[in-house]
Amino acid sequence: MNKVYPSAAAALEGLTFDGMIVMAGGFGLCGIPENLIIALRDSGAKDLTAISNNAGVDDFGLGLLLQTRQIKKMVSSYVGENATFERQYLDGDLELEFNPQGTLAERIRAGGAGIPGFYTKTGVGTLIAEGKEHKDFDGETYIMETGLVSDLSLVKAWKADKEGNLIFRKTARNFNPMMATAGKTTVVEVEELVEIGELDPDQIHTPGIFVDRIVVGSFEKRIEQRTTREA
Repeated sequence: MNKVYPSAAAALEGLTFDGMIVMAGGFGLCGIPENLIIALRDSGAKDLTAISNNAGVDDFGLGLLLQTRQIKKMVSSYVGENATFERQYLDGDLELEFNPQGTLAERIRAGGAGIPGFYTKTGVGTLIAEGKEHKDFDGETYIMETGLVSDLSLVKAWKADKEGNLIFRKTARNFNPMMATAGKTTVVEVEELVEIGELDPDQIHTPGIFVDRIVVGSFEKRIEQRTTREA
């Protein structure tokens, strides 16, 4: 099966629909699937639930989908760089499910592993724990969190072969490998595509069995906040 598509728009063709759950990899603006996010915006799909560590910035990343009001709900751990997000949430136009960052990562990993729920101490005694099942283990209280899966996972990788085996580069690895496993369908954009057999099997982070479609992209790689000092 040919997994390689000529463009981000072609890679999403037939996969998007109103009300779908979408995972988007990245942390801040590092390792985000920027071309696939634009293609998702251009698809016109609305009432989306977006699962992502954050929502990008106002005019880049998932912030583009907030501008067009295509996102109905965000499942995130950090939203501090996006004024559009703040305004829509405070106006009651955007639903938000906050997660501790490690809990969000584990919920995604669990979903990809077929684990429906797990117990964690993180959030016990806080607003995070309200309405959740509590259970004691060895004298300590834990709360139950559920695994997360998506209708579509949008992933950014550094390098892939045509079978979809993926290598991520440095901190761009972040949420991407977990989301690749947790999507009912996973579409990946990469910087470099090589022939099958060219990747060292010992260096592969995500096996191609999890990847449905691949597109080679060009990337802006915007810096979220540039801080410099005089030499």
